[in-house]
Amino acid sequence: MKWRKLGKIFDPTEHKLPNDCLEFAQSPQALVLKDRVRVYFSTRRRDEVGKYLSHVAYVDFARNMGEILDVCEHTVIELGELGAFDEHGIFPMHVFDDGDRVLGFTTGWNRKASVSADSSIGLAISTDGGRTFQKHGTGPVMTASLHEPFLIADSFVMSIGDIYYMWYIFGTRWKSFSETDPPDRVYKIACATSTDAINWQRNATQIIADCIGDDECQALPTVFSRDDVYHMYFCFRPCHGFREKGRNSYRLGYAYSQDLISWTRDDSKGGIDLSQDGWDSQMQCYPHVFACDDRIYMLYNGNEFGKFGFGLAELV
Repeated sequence: MKWRKLGKIFDPTEHKLPNDCLEFAQSPQALVLKDRVRVYFSTRRRDEVGKYLSHVAYVDFARNMGEILDVCEHTVIELGELGAFDEHGIFPMHVFDDGDRVLGFTTGWNRKASVSADSSIGLAISTDGGRTFQKHGTGPVMTASLHEPFLIADSFVMSIGDIYYMWYIFGTRWKSFSETDPPDRVYKIACATSTDAINWQRNATQIIADCIGDDECQALPTVFSRDDVYHMYFCFRPCHGFREKGRNSYRLGYAYSQDLISWTRDDSKGGIDLSQDGWDSQMQCYPHVFACDDRIYMLYNGNEFGKFGFGLAELV
């Protein structure tokens, strides 16, 4: 694999965003339409007590990804009601073209007392081409279970034949490193299958090997097929110390598979790394790979978890 970086292509601070959001454009996810590419992302605003709420927005690009056509100013999907799994935010939302409808697989999160947050995966459906989404019920389609006890999140869905495949993450534990710092989480990538995109079968099995020890956190898988091989990109970091700029920050990982079951990890073959300077010189995270007009692109965030936008690379 070899990727050619095309630079940062969207900065949320330069546009008016819905829901009074001012910054962050995290986890960009593409929906390829007939005349444009719609890129959804998670942005933020402060609530009445100064804490973040995460909302979904989108920006439309020309199909060559070289021009911004429009930035939405309306609410794409409502946050959850009091006590709901998505009461405090949706981050991220993966969109999937399913024929006459667009499916949105949301990661809803809500605040906790002893730890910062918990998350689950919800389903929303759009019948207006992805402009707005309505939730399939108020609860999640995948949440914590006996062997996946925390933090179900970061879904990526594709269909092969009559089967939907979902790659996602599940939390294995929370760890306290000091009496003054909040606990940090550990999460791994797994896979689930479904025949209806609502009821999912899973076996709580980590499918991507650790590279930096069992405290490695793996996030946001994205999968595509090329030359009869399935390729996965994701991001990873140590569970502690990652908030310090340039230290223990997210990097992009890479794995490949012939059968979608057994995955071989080899980050050295990923073909993309930190820049020497600039917007992605300290961090790369939240990748999303998509195809448009015989070209394969990767959207991803850089420094500060995408506070100032996302960039683009093309597979060469």
